Amino acid sequence: MFDFAGVWLCWPNVTLELGNVVAVLLRHFGFWSLNFCRIVYVINEDGPIRRFGFAYGTLAEHAESGEERFIVEWNHASDMVSYEISSFSRPGGLITQVAYPIARRLQSRFVCNSLLAMVHAVQASDQIAK
Repeated sequence: MFDFAGVWLCWPNVTLELGNVVAVLLRHFGFWSLNFCRIVYVINEDGPIRRFGFAYGTLAEHAESGEERFIVEWNHASDMVSYEISSFSRPGGLITQVAYPIARRLQSRFVCNSLLAMVHAVQASDQIAK
């Protein structure tokens, strides 16, 4: 979900456990920003619909102040898999406040790119299975 141009997940081997810190390095408009987050909960549910995901909350070093959740669901009955991103945020500092419309556009672009990364990952794994 982070496998696209201009985005690098720092410490990609960090386990998805409550309290662990991750960071996302982003390149936009010719500069880099490193945004730190802490995992605030993990979802791991089995049943008719298998759900796995996590949410992280931004830390002081993040450009935004808020939370983002990522969930993958597998409905056993329909064999349908879905991916969901939900978030809420407000500007985390003066630069983000001044550039708020641009920051919102970058967030929207991140969501679209993350969705495409998941589609490509599924297509790649589907090709391997064949």
